[in-house]
Amino acid sequence: MVRFRKVLVANRGEIAVRVMRTCRELGIGTVAVFSEADRSALHVRQADQAFCVGPPPSRESYLHVERILEVAKRAGADAIHPGYGFLAENASFARAVEQAGLCFIGPPASAMEAMGEKTHARQRMIRAGVPVVPGAAEPLQSLEAAKSLALELGYPVMLKAAGGGGGKGMRKVDRPEELDSAWRAARSEAMSSFGSDAVYLEKFLDRPHHVEVQVFADEHGTCLHLNERECSAQRRHQKVVEETPSPILTPALREQMGEVAVRAAKAVGYLGAGTVEFLVDSSRRFYFLEMNTRLQVEHPVTEWVTGLDLVALQLLVAQGERLPIDRLAPRGHSIEARVYAEDPSNNFMPSPGRIRYLRVPGGPNVRDDSGVYAGYTVPNYYDPMIGKLSVWAPSRPEAIARMRRALSEYVVKGITTNIRYLRAIFEHPEFVAGDYDTGFLGRAHGALLGGEDERLTEVALLASAVWAHQRDEKAARTLMGNSSTPHGPSAWRLAARRTGRWS
Repeated sequence: MVRFRKVLVANRGEIAVRVMRTCRELGIGTVAVFSEADRSALHVRQADQAFCVGPPPSRESYLHVERILEVAKRAGADAIHPGYGFLAENASFARAVEQAGLCFIGPPASAMEAMGEKTHARQRMIRAGVPVVPGAAEPLQSLEAAKSLALELGYPVMLKAAGGGGGKGMRKVDRPEELDSAWRAARSEAMSSFGSDAVYLEKFLDRPHHVEVQVFADEHGTCLHLNERECSAQRRHQKVVEETPSPILTPALREQMGEVAVRAAKAVGYLGAGTVEFLVDSSRRFYFLEMNTRLQVEHPVTEWVTGLDLVALQLLVAQGERLPIDRLAPRGHSIEARVYAEDPSNNFMPSPGRIRYLRVPGGPNVRDDSGVYAGYTVPNYYDPMIGKLSVWAPSRPEAIARMRRALSEYVVKGITTNIRYLRAIFEHPEFVAGDYDTGFLGRAHGALLGGEDERLTEVALLASAVWAHQRDEKAARTLMGNSSTPHGPSAWRLAARRTGRWS
């Protein structure tokens, strides 16, 4: 049985810090890789060793397989943990790691290939008896093929990248005249994100819920699910808030979806941590969406309710050991909010820059997973997420109250963040009620940005201007009446008084 002495974390930011913390607790040494833009990053400071792997662009650093493998050998690492994003779901990288004599902490390359290409995954799930959203069985070969299938399915439809997920290369198309531009945009984004411009098309489900099931498998035949996460609070197909348990699932539906998720994982010979994602329609029918063959951003909420360390389980399974669990008794409710360096009032534009002051929340059952610190400069080359705030409480209402309190304590100075936007989400009646769908943030956009308050502010400013004008006019008439000269003060003298230059 393999025992890791040193693990290279092929990632950056909060997930690199997260993995290193568990390694340290287990007495495993850590190696960081970083780009020239990340020399002062927190994950570099946390590691036992750190090596620069190239310039800021990801393709020249965090995606540069040869350099990462060279560093792993130089540092004497036994294994590589890919985190999420970058190379985490790259089957070629997993194979290269194994060929270099190292252990890849993740599923086998064959499982990644089976689930990584979305249309192949759909075909495999259909054969395994897993329900899928109606749509293409293969990547679309032409715009004409997309138009034909869209008419067959009926608008609206979704164009999706075949080579990856995370909201990249995804476009909703409401009308036939929108398909041309959506086709070009989806293919371009898919190519830049995944190195392939292959896209496919699915029927768009009206007001669905996005619910995912965490699965775990070892090489001894154990494959189980660790319950679900509700991920419907999304903006542009990117998750913003996640929670568990899902407020819409019944115990029976939860068990049914868990069984299907395990069946999906077994169908590809899965190993380690993975997530099977589903869309749940208004009639509570569920459909396979995709499988993410890695640790998810939102894994802390599952850790809160299960009491498990999912990274520790990943390391355990990668070393050939058995999963130490067979049954779960989840407790309470957990919610996570993603904190971004972005400006919600400016179309959520990234807001890189130096953090002058940082105060993160604390108190009972509050957790902040972050990759930044006061004095750190957030670069403009990578995803703008700077941290994840998660809480636990015995019930959902208590968890919402705790999240509100925690967000009220969160202070970041020097850059713009979405913290105020997050606060508004947890005050919104639709979220509080628990029956929100993937269109929630879009529908509530104006209210979450404080649209009503902005209009009231504008009215107040106009009223103030009118009052100031009336006051000045009254003062002018008074001066005219009291003047000892036949015509009163001159125009320039009145103007000077109004501007305060004369008193």
